[in-house]
Amino acid sequence: MPVYMITRMTIHDRAEYDKYADRFMEIFDKFDGKLLSVDEEPQVVGGEWNATRSVLIEFPTKPKLFEWLLSPEYKEIGKFRDAGSTAESIIVKGLEPGDVPS
Repeated sequence: MPVYMITRMTIHDRAEYDKYADRFMEIFDKFDGKLLSVDEEPQVVGGEWNATRSVLIEFPTKPKLFEWLLSPEYKEIGKFRDAGSTAESIIVKGLEPGDVPS
């Protein structure tokens, strides 16, 4: 079952964050993920949105997502992400063909 990670972040130090961004794709591409959206101007249609960036990624399975998230390579660049931004992330399950949401 596919899973999605939705992140909203506020970048407060672009130089530090760029050290993370510069290496992100080379690491991400090794883990079968798909980068579906990166948006610094999301359209707010309800509630409050105080973040400066949204990110949506897809993985074929939750174990594959955690393989990437906990990998030594990703952890290594995470220090730059944390120094340059604050973020909130959630993981949500995708629907299989024929699933009906309740």
